[in-house]
Amino acid sequence: MAKSKAKAKTSAKSKASKPKKVKAKTKKSAKATSPASGQRRLDQLDREIVEKINERAAQAERIRAEANMPAPRSSSATRDDRAVDRAVRDSRGPLSERSIRAVVRELVSGTRALEEVVRVAFLGPAFSYSHLASIHRFGQSVDLLPVGTIGSVFDEVHQGQADYGLVPVDNSTDGRIADTLENFTRCQVKICGEVNLQIHHNLLGRCRRSEVQEVYSRPQALSQCRKWLATHLPGARTIEVTSTATAAQLAQEKQGSAAVASLQAGTNYGLDVLAADIEDNPDNLTRFAVIGHESAGRTGDDKISLMLQVDHRPGSLADALTVFKRNRLNMTWIESFPVSGSRGEYLFFIELEGHEAELKVRRALKSLATKTVRLEVLGSYARTGPVE
Repeated sequence: MAKSKAKAKTSAKSKASKPKKVKAKTKKSAKATSPASGQRRLDQLDREIVEKINERAAQAERIRAEANMPAPRSSSATRDDRAVDRAVRDSRGPLSERSIRAVVRELVSGTRALEEVVRVAFLGPAFSYSHLASIHRFGQSVDLLPVGTIGSVFDEVHQGQADYGLVPVDNSTDGRIADTLENFTRCQVKICGEVNLQIHHNLLGRCRRSEVQEVYSRPQALSQCRKWLATHLPGARTIEVTSTATAAQLAQEKQGSAAVASLQAGTNYGLDVLAADIEDNPDNLTRFAVIGHESAGRTGDDKISLMLQVDHRPGSLADALTVFKRNRLNMTWIESFPVSGSRGEYLFFIELEGHEAELKVRRALKSLATKTVRLEVLGSYARTGPVE
Protein backbone atom coordinates (compact mmCIF):
# COMPACT_ATOMS: atom_id res chain seq x y z
CA MET A 1 0.00 0.00 0.00
CA ALA A 2 2.79 2.40 0.95
CA LYS A 3 4.65 1.63 -2.27
CA SER A 4 1.58 2.14 -4.45
CA LYS A 5 0.88 5.45 -2.75
CA ALA A 6 4.46 6.58 -3.37
CA LYS A 7 4.17 5.53 -7.00
CA ALA A 8 0.96 7.49 -7.37
CA LYS A 9 2.56 10.56 -5.85
CA THR A 10 5.60 10.27 -8.11
CA SER A 11 3.39 9.80 -11.13
CA ALA A 12 1.30 12.85 -10.27
CA LYS A 13 4.40 14.89 -9.61
CA SER A 14 5.96 13.99 -12.92
CA LYS A 15 2.77 14.85 -14.75
CA ALA A 16 2.60 18.21 -13.06
CA SER A 17 6.23 18.95 -13.88
CA LYS A 18 5.75 18.32 -17.59
CA PRO A 19 5.31 21.61 -19.43
CA LYS A 20 2.05 22.12 -21.19
CA LYS A 21 2.18 22.42 -24.92
CA VAL A 22 1.12 25.80 -26.16
CA LYS A 23 -0.50 25.80 -29.55
CA ALA A 24 1.07 28.26 -31.92
CA LYS A 25 -1.23 31.05 -32.98
CA THR A 26 -1.87 30.94 -36.65
CA LYS A 27 -3.48 34.40 -36.80
CA LYS A 28 -1.97 37.76 -35.80
CA SER A 29 -3.57 39.40 -32.75
CA ALA A 30 -3.75 42.73 -34.56
CA LYS A 31 -3.72 43.52 -38.22
CA ALA A 32 -0.97 45.76 -39.55
CA THR A 33 -2.19 49.20 -40.50
CA SER A 34 -2.51 49.57 -44.23
CA PRO A 35 -1.29 52.76 -45.96
CA ALA A 36 -4.88 53.63 -46.88
CA SER A 37 -6.20 53.31 -43.33
CA GLY A 38 -3.18 55.21 -41.99
CA GLN A 39 -3.91 58.09 -44.36
CA ARG A 40 -7.57 58.08 -43.30
CA ARG A 41 -6.43 58.40 -39.68
CA LEU A 42 -4.20 61.38 -40.61
CA ASP A 43 -7.12 63.04 -42.38
CA GLN A 44 -9.30 62.51 -39.32
CA LEU A 45 -6.63 64.04 -37.04
CA ASP A 46 -6.36 67.06 -39.36
CA ARG A 47 -10.12 67.61 -39.12
CA GLU A 48 -9.98 67.32 -35.32
CA ILE A 49 -7.09 69.81 -35.13
CA VAL A 50 -8.97 72.36 -37.24
CA GLU A 51 -12.06 71.86 -35.10
CA LYS A 52 -10.07 72.39 -31.89
CA ILE A 53 -8.24 75.52 -33.02
CA ASN A 54 -11.53 77.08 -34.11
CA GLU A 55 -13.01 76.10 -30.76
CA ARG A 56 -10.09 77.86 -29.05
CA ALA A 57 -10.62 80.98 -31.16
CA ALA A 58 -14.32 81.03 -30.30
CA GLN A 59 -13.51 80.69 -26.60
CA ALA A 60 -11.09 83.63 -26.81
CA GLU A 61 -13.82 85.74 -28.43
CA ARG A 62 -16.26 84.78 -25.66
CA ILE A 63 -13.76 85.81 -22.98
CA ARG A 64 -13.27 89.17 -24.66
CA ALA A 65 -17.02 89.71 -25.07
CA GLU A 66 -17.70 88.91 -21.40
CA ALA A 67 -14.98 91.32 -20.20
CA ASN A 68 -16.02 94.86 -19.32
CA MET A 69 -13.34 96.36 -21.53
CA PRO A 70 -10.57 95.11 -23.84
CA ALA A 71 -7.36 94.14 -22.08
CA PRO A 72 -4.35 96.39 -22.69
CA ARG A 73 -2.46 95.25 -25.74
CA SER A 74 0.78 94.68 -23.88
CA SER A 75 -1.09 92.38 -21.48
CA SER A 76 -2.50 90.49 -24.46
CA ALA A 77 1.01 90.01 -25.82
CA THR A 78 2.18 88.71 -22.44
CA ARG A 79 -0.77 86.32 -22.34
CA ASP A 80 0.14 85.04 -25.81
CA ASP A 81 3.76 84.48 -24.77
CA ARG A 82 2.62 82.45 -21.78
CA ALA A 83 0.44 80.28 -24.04
CA VAL A 84 3.40 79.55 -26.32
CA ASP A 85 5.76 78.81 -23.41
CA ARG A 86 3.18 76.56 -21.78
CA ALA A 87 2.71 74.56 -24.99
CA VAL A 88 6.47 74.11 -25.38
CA ARG A 89 6.78 73.03 -21.76
CA ASP A 90 3.92 70.50 -22.01
CA SER A 91 5.01 68.96 -25.32
CA ARG A 92 6.33 65.39 -25.14
CA GLY A 93 7.48 65.17 -28.76
CA PRO A 94 8.29 63.99 -31.31
CA LEU A 95 8.05 67.57 -32.70
CA SER A 96 10.95 69.83 -31.75
CA GLU A 97 10.57 72.83 -29.44
CA ARG A 98 11.12 75.11 -32.43
CA SER A 99 8.27 73.47 -34.36
CA ILE A 100 5.87 73.59 -31.41
CA ARG A 101 6.72 77.22 -30.76
CA ALA A 102 6.12 78.17 -34.42
CA VAL A 103 2.77 76.34 -34.64
CA VAL A 104 1.36 77.70 -31.38
CA ARG A 105 2.67 81.21 -32.08
CA GLU A 106 0.70 81.28 -35.35
CA LEU A 107 -2.36 79.94 -33.55
CA VAL A 108 -2.36 82.68 -30.92
CA SER A 109 -1.45 85.27 -33.56
CA GLY A 110 -4.47 84.27 -35.67
CA THR A 111 -6.74 84.21 -32.64
CA ARG A 112 -5.61 87.64 -31.56
CA ALA A 113 -6.28 88.99 -35.05
CA LEU A 114 -9.97 88.25 -34.40
CA GLU A 115 -9.85 90.65 -31.45
CA GLU A 116 -7.80 93.49 -32.93
CA VAL A 117 -5.65 94.43 -35.89
CA VAL A 118 -2.07 94.79 -34.62
CA ARG A 119 0.55 96.77 -36.55
CA VAL A 120 4.21 96.03 -35.88
CA ALA A 121 7.02 98.21 -37.26
CA PHE A 122 10.50 96.76 -37.82
CA LEU A 123 13.75 97.59 -39.58
CA GLY A 124 13.15 96.22 -43.07
CA PRO A 125 12.99 95.08 -45.71
CA ALA A 126 11.36 91.67 -45.36
CA PHE A 127 13.55 88.78 -44.15
CA SER A 128 15.92 91.03 -42.22
CA TYR A 129 16.74 89.73 -38.74
CA SER A 130 14.36 92.33 -37.28
CA HIS A 131 11.63 90.84 -39.49
CA LEU A 132 12.41 87.33 -38.21
CA ALA A 133 12.36 88.59 -34.61
CA SER A 134 8.95 90.20 -35.25
CA ILE A 135 7.57 86.90 -36.51
CA HIS A 136 8.97 85.06 -33.48
CA ARG A 137 7.19 87.52 -31.20
CA PHE A 138 3.91 88.20 -32.97
CA GLY A 139 3.44 85.53 -35.65
CA GLN A 140 2.35 86.41 -39.16
CA SER A 141 -1.31 87.22 -38.57
CA VAL A 142 -0.40 90.82 -37.79
CA ASP A 143 0.22 93.81 -40.04
CA LEU A 144 4.02 93.82 -40.34
CA LEU A 145 5.34 97.25 -41.35
CA PRO A 146 8.94 97.44 -42.68
CA VAL A 147 10.66 100.83 -42.34
CA GLY A 148 14.06 102.14 -43.38
CA THR A 149 15.73 103.11 -40.08
CA ILE A 150 15.64 102.33 -36.37
CA GLY A 151 14.52 105.91 -35.75
CA SER A 152 11.54 105.32 -38.03
CA VAL A 153 10.49 102.34 -35.91
CA PHE A 154 10.40 104.63 -32.85
CA ASP A 155 8.50 107.31 -34.77
CA GLU A 156 5.84 104.88 -36.03
CA VAL A 157 5.12 103.76 -32.48
CA HIS A 158 5.36 107.21 -30.90
CA GLN A 159 2.99 108.74 -33.45
CA GLY A 160 0.47 105.90 -33.11
CA GLN A 161 0.98 104.53 -36.63
CA ALA A 162 2.10 101.20 -35.14
CA ASP A 163 1.09 99.41 -31.94
CA TYR A 164 4.53 97.88 -31.45
CA GLY A 165 8.04 98.10 -32.82
CA LEU A 166 11.02 95.75 -32.83
CA VAL A 167 14.46 97.34 -32.36
CA PRO A 168 17.85 95.68 -31.74
CA VAL A 169 19.37 96.61 -28.38
CA ASP A 170 22.63 94.71 -28.18
CA ASN A 171 24.57 91.81 -29.67
CA SER A 172 26.73 89.27 -27.88
CA THR A 173 29.64 89.98 -30.27
CA ASP A 174 29.40 93.71 -30.99
CA GLY A 175 27.68 95.01 -27.86
CA ARG A 176 25.21 97.88 -27.81
CA ILE A 177 23.27 99.21 -30.81
CA ALA A 178 23.96 102.95 -30.57
CA ASP A 179 21.07 103.98 -32.85
CA THR A 180 18.56 102.32 -30.53
CA LEU A 181 19.94 103.89 -27.36
CA GLU A 182 19.98 107.32 -28.98
CA ASN A 183 16.32 107.03 -29.92
CA PHE A 184 15.36 106.11 -26.36
CA THR A 185 16.79 109.49 -25.30
CA ARG A 186 14.45 111.42 -27.63
CA CYS A 187 11.28 109.35 -27.95
CA GLN A 188 8.65 108.56 -25.31
CA VAL A 189 7.95 104.85 -25.76
CA LYS A 190 7.90 101.88 -23.40
CA ILE A 191 9.72 98.56 -23.57
CA CYS A 192 7.06 95.87 -23.14
CA GLY A 193 8.92 92.74 -24.27
CA GLU A 194 12.13 91.25 -25.61
CA VAL A 195 13.23 88.72 -28.21
CA ASN A 196 16.60 87.00 -27.82
CA LEU A 197 17.30 85.77 -31.35
CA GLN A 198 20.11 83.35 -32.13
CA ILE A 199 21.79 84.86 -35.20
CA HIS A 200 23.18 82.47 -37.81
CA HIS A 201 24.85 84.23 -40.73
CA ASN A 202 25.22 82.59 -44.12
CA LEU A 203 27.20 83.47 -47.23
CA LEU A 204 24.64 83.59 -50.05
CA GLY A 205 25.09 84.06 -53.77
CA ARG A 206 24.49 82.84 -57.34
CA CYS A 207 28.11 82.05 -58.16
CA ARG A 208 30.74 79.71 -56.78
CA ARG A 209 32.48 80.82 -53.60
CA SER A 210 35.80 81.10 -55.43
CA GLU A 211 34.20 83.67 -57.78
CA VAL A 212 33.00 86.04 -55.04
CA GLN A 213 34.54 89.49 -55.41
CA GLU A 214 32.19 91.58 -53.22
CA VAL A 215 30.33 90.76 -50.01
CA TYR A 216 27.36 92.92 -48.99
CA SER A 217 25.73 93.14 -45.59
CA ARG A 218 24.80 95.34 -42.65
CA PRO A 219 27.88 96.65 -40.75
CA GLN A 220 27.07 94.57 -37.65
CA ALA A 221 26.72 91.37 -39.68
CA LEU A 222 30.04 91.93 -41.44
CA SER A 223 31.67 92.61 -38.08
CA GLN A 224 30.27 89.40 -36.61
CA CYS A 225 31.82 87.40 -39.48
CA ARG A 226 35.06 89.35 -39.96
CA LYS A 227 37.42 86.48 -39.00
CA TRP A 228 35.66 84.00 -41.28
CA LEU A 229 35.64 86.46 -44.18
CA ALA A 230 39.32 87.33 -43.70
CA THR A 231 40.25 83.64 -43.65
CA HIS A 232 38.06 82.27 -46.45
CA LEU A 233 37.55 85.32 -48.72
CA PRO A 234 40.65 87.46 -48.17
CA GLY A 235 40.46 89.02 -51.64
CA ALA A 236 36.77 89.97 -51.52
CA ARG A 237 35.72 93.54 -50.82
CA THR A 238 33.15 94.02 -48.02
CA ILE A 239 30.47 96.63 -48.66
CA GLU A 240 28.12 97.95 -45.98
CA VAL A 241 24.39 98.33 -46.75
CA THR A 242 21.33 99.20 -44.67
CA SER A 243 20.13 95.64 -44.00
CA THR A 244 20.97 91.98 -44.56
CA ALA A 245 17.87 91.61 -46.75
CA THR A 246 19.06 94.45 -48.99
CA ALA A 247 22.40 92.63 -49.22
CA ALA A 248 20.61 89.48 -50.42
CA GLN A 249 18.79 91.49 -53.09
CA LEU A 250 22.09 92.94 -54.34
CA ALA A 251 23.68 89.49 -54.42
CA GLN A 252 20.82 88.36 -56.65
CA GLU A 253 21.32 91.25 -59.05
CA LYS A 254 25.13 91.48 -59.30
CA GLN A 255 27.30 88.72 -60.70
CA GLY A 256 30.31 87.87 -58.54
CA SER A 257 28.59 89.25 -55.44
CA ALA A 258 27.53 87.55 -52.22
CA ALA A 259 25.56 88.52 -49.13
CA VAL A 260 25.86 87.78 -45.43
CA ALA A 261 22.27 87.19 -44.44
CA SER A 262 19.70 84.71 -43.10
CA LEU A 263 18.66 81.49 -44.82
CA GLN A 264 15.15 82.95 -45.18
CA ALA A 265 16.53 85.93 -47.11
CA GLY A 266 18.43 83.55 -49.37
CA THR A 267 15.30 81.52 -50.06
CA ASN A 268 13.30 84.67 -50.80
CA TYR A 269 15.84 85.93 -53.35
CA GLY A 270 16.68 82.56 -54.90
CA LEU A 271 20.29 82.43 -53.66
CA ASP A 272 22.46 79.41 -52.98
CA VAL A 273 24.13 78.83 -49.63
CA LEU A 274 27.85 79.17 -50.36
CA ALA A 275 28.73 78.68 -46.67
CA ALA A 276 26.48 78.21 -43.64
CA ASP A 277 26.85 79.50 -40.07
CA ILE A 278 29.85 81.73 -40.74
CA GLU A 279 29.47 83.87 -37.60
CA ASP A 280 32.70 83.96 -35.57
CA ASN A 281 30.84 83.41 -32.31
CA PRO A 282 28.69 80.23 -32.39
CA ASP A 283 26.57 81.69 -29.56
CA ASN A 284 25.88 84.88 -31.52
CA LEU A 285 22.76 86.42 -30.00
CA THR A 286 20.96 89.70 -30.73
CA ARG A 287 18.52 91.02 -28.18
CA PHE A 288 15.57 92.97 -29.54
CA ALA A 289 13.30 95.25 -27.50
CA VAL A 290 9.58 95.27 -28.18
CA ILE A 291 8.51 98.90 -27.84
CA GLY A 292 4.94 100.07 -27.34
CA HIS A 293 2.88 102.49 -25.33
CA GLU A 294 2.90 100.83 -21.89
CA SER A 295 4.83 98.31 -19.81
CA ALA A 296 3.78 94.67 -19.80
CA GLY A 297 1.95 93.10 -16.89
CA ARG A 298 3.77 91.39 -14.08
CA THR A 299 4.58 87.67 -14.59
CA GLY A 300 6.87 86.87 -11.66
CA ASP A 301 9.92 86.52 -13.91
CA ASP A 302 10.43 90.06 -15.19
CA LYS A 303 13.02 92.69 -15.99
CA ILE A 304 12.87 96.46 -15.77
CA SER A 305 14.86 98.89 -17.93
CA LEU A 306 15.97 102.32 -16.71
CA MET A 307 17.67 105.35 -18.22
CA LEU A 308 19.42 107.68 -15.78
CA GLN A 309 21.89 110.52 -15.55
CA VAL A 310 23.91 111.46 -12.48
CA ASP A 311 25.85 114.57 -11.46
CA HIS A 312 29.20 114.95 -13.19
CA ARG A 313 31.30 114.50 -10.04
CA PRO A 314 33.43 111.74 -8.51
CA GLY A 315 31.44 108.85 -6.98
CA SER A 316 27.99 109.92 -8.19
CA LEU A 317 27.39 106.76 -10.22
CA ALA A 318 28.67 104.54 -7.41
CA ASP A 319 26.29 106.27 -4.99
CA ALA A 320 23.37 105.63 -7.33
CA LEU A 321 24.24 101.95 -7.82
CA THR A 322 24.31 101.27 -4.06
CA VAL A 323 20.51 101.68 -4.16
CA PHE A 324 20.24 98.37 -6.02
CA LYS A 325 22.46 96.58 -3.50
CA ARG A 326 20.48 97.88 -0.53
CA ASN A 327 17.22 96.71 -2.08
CA ARG A 328 18.64 93.36 -3.24
CA LEU A 329 18.03 94.05 -6.92
CA ASN A 330 20.23 92.21 -9.39
CA MET A 331 21.57 94.36 -12.20
CA THR A 332 21.87 92.34 -15.44
CA TRP A 333 23.06 94.99 -17.93
CA ILE A 334 24.56 98.50 -17.96
CA GLU A 335 25.64 100.69 -20.87
CA SER A 336 26.88 104.28 -21.01
CA PHE A 337 25.85 106.70 -23.73
CA PRO A 338 27.15 110.27 -24.23
CA VAL A 339 24.75 113.10 -23.47
CA SER A 340 24.09 115.09 -26.61
CA GLY A 341 25.66 118.57 -26.57
CA SER A 342 27.84 117.95 -23.52
CA ARG A 343 31.45 116.93 -23.00
CA GLY A 344 32.26 114.09 -20.62
CA GLU A 345 28.67 113.55 -19.41
CA TYR A 346 26.83 110.26 -19.90
CA LEU A 347 23.45 108.64 -19.69
CA PHE A 348 23.33 105.10 -18.28
CA PHE A 349 21.01 102.37 -19.51
CA ILE A 350 20.42 99.76 -16.83
CA GLU A 351 18.48 96.50 -16.62
CA LEU A 352 17.38 94.91 -13.38
CA GLU A 353 15.54 91.78 -12.39
CA GLY A 354 12.06 92.70 -11.19
CA HIS A 355 8.97 94.65 -12.17
CA GLU A 356 8.09 98.29 -11.49
CA ALA A 357 4.92 97.14 -9.71
CA GLU A 358 6.93 95.32 -7.02
CA LEU A 359 7.25 97.06 -3.66
CA LYS A 360 11.04 96.76 -3.40
CA VAL A 361 11.45 98.10 -6.93
CA ARG A 362 9.17 101.07 -6.19
CA ARG A 363 11.15 101.73 -3.03
CA ALA A 364 14.45 101.58 -4.95
CA LEU A 365 13.21 103.93 -7.67
CA LYS A 366 12.10 106.47 -5.07
CA SER A 367 15.55 106.40 -3.47
CA LEU A 368 17.29 106.46 -6.86
CA ALA A 369 15.43 109.61 -7.89
CA THR A 370 17.21 111.52 -5.10
CA LYS A 371 20.62 110.52 -6.47
CA THR A 372 20.07 111.32 -10.17
CA VAL A 373 19.44 114.38 -12.28
CA ARG A 374 17.37 112.37 -14.74
CA LEU A 375 15.56 109.06 -14.23
CA GLU A 376 13.16 107.34 -16.63
CA VAL A 377 11.59 103.91 -16.39
CA LEU A 378 11.78 102.60 -19.94
CA GLY A 379 9.49 99.68 -19.16
CA SER A 380 8.94 96.33 -17.47
CA TYR A 381 8.53 93.06 -19.35
CA ALA A 382 8.82 89.29 -19.05
CA ARG A 383 12.25 87.72 -19.27
CA THR A 384 12.60 85.31 -22.20
CA GLY A 385 15.12 82.72 -23.36
CA PRO A 386 16.92 82.47 -26.71
CA VAL A 387 14.98 81.44 -29.84
CA GLU A 388 16.21 80.37 -33.28
